[in-house]
Amino acid sequence: MSHHDATDPVEKKYPFPSLLALGLQHVLVMYAGAVAVPLIVGNALHLPKDQVALLVSADLFACGIVTIIQALGFWKIGIRLPIMMGVSFTAVPSIIATGTNPDLGMPGIIGAVIGSGVFTLLVAPFFGRWVRFFPPIVTGTVMLIIGLSLMRVGVNWAAGGQPMIRGPEGMIPNPAYGAPFALAVAAIVLLSVLLLTRVLKGFLSNLAVLMGIGIGFAIAIAFGKVNFHGVADAGWFQVIHPLAFGWPVFEFWSILSLCAVMTVMMIESTGQFLAVGDMAGRKISQRDLARGLRTDGVGNIIGGLLNTFTYTTYAQNVGLLQITGVLSRYVVAAGGGILMLLGILPKVAFVSASIPSYVVGGAAIVMFGMVSATGVKIMSRVDFAGNRRNLYIVAVSVGLAMVPVVADNIFDQLPAALGKFLHSGVLVGTFAAALLNIFFNGVPAREPEDEDVQGAIAAADPA
Repeated sequence: MSHHDATDPVEKKYPFPSLLALGLQHVLVMYAGAVAVPLIVGNALHLPKDQVALLVSADLFACGIVTIIQALGFWKIGIRLPIMMGVSFTAVPSIIATGTNPDLGMPGIIGAVIGSGVFTLLVAPFFGRWVRFFPPIVTGTVMLIIGLSLMRVGVNWAAGGQPMIRGPEGMIPNPAYGAPFALAVAAIVLLSVLLLTRVLKGFLSNLAVLMGIGIGFAIAIAFGKVNFHGVADAGWFQVIHPLAFGWPVFEFWSILSLCAVMTVMMIESTGQFLAVGDMAGRKISQRDLARGLRTDGVGNIIGGLLNTFTYTTYAQNVGLLQITGVLSRYVVAAGGGILMLLGILPKVAFVSASIPSYVVGGAAIVMFGMVSATGVKIMSRVDFAGNRRNLYIVAVSVGLAMVPVVADNIFDQLPAALGKFLHSGVLVGTFAAALLNIFFNGVPAREPEDEDVQGAIAAADPA
């Protein structure tokens, strides 16, 4: 199919009202995930509410810019397909590990995000050749690990915060931790999401997470547990200031940790690109792939400069394309425009930042569990019966990755650099899975140039 065929669904233009409605639908599907990441990171770093609101605004604004670049494209950047870009969950464990280091904080996070963006931009053209080192056994294991390492964050939220908080004398047990009200609301949110998913059909079932959070938020408001402090003072309109947290700090280990995550995310993105290309009846060439992956890198650089995090293709939006059958890239670009608009409306961000952590905690258990479940789904194509060694790859990688999750201080006596590497469960798990796969299954064969990308289909799975 030629790129500008009149019947090409990707190039189809809609009248403005339809564009807005269809674009808004994409925004609603990704909104819960997009605001969850800045809320998670802000809570984990104990940032004040106005700074959490700033993270939410910056994130929505950058989501919009990066989505427009991906859908409309310029120069050698952007795959020009209907692909929504959003802030990635996959990077959250690494981001929190960097941010909670007192020497790094937000400037360290921003430095790592920009550093990993430059890395992604540089490796994008060659990535098709590397994909073979990340077959489903490796990507599936890494996704499983990422979901599991996020669980601790989700569970602490559902309990109403961190188990230990900073008191005047140092760290003290948090009296609000595990409060019955928090646990009850988190449970109601979790059950609401499950019920809505079971009952609702089509597009509405995609909004189950957002509705579940809405129900929990409404209960918290009804019981007077929500503090809307700052919403009234927030202006109606604001400009996103670059580098609001000061100059970035570039620290080797935190950058390396995010580069490992970006490698896994590029494989996920590859899967999404191929899935969308498949739906639109387009063959994705190595050049298209490089343009799409460069956007991940550019997204991180833009994200870092605008005080936010790592950007990637949103699987739930690829799912929405499958449900609606609307494949116009202009619809997705309209969604990007709506996101930019939301980003410059601070009241929206302040209301989002007012949602108590236990409300998001109930939904987080579903969202983070889904990350693990995606890993299991990818591994469903792996032969475990015929090749028992594959079990060892999963067992050892998950085991090693869980060490820092279950035992915080285990590496404190090791040299600092080694401790930093080992403390990132995702980094250790990714290295372990890739190396164990080579150890047990040998170095994967090179594919002929042309089939590189098709080979990647097997490596990554559209959600």
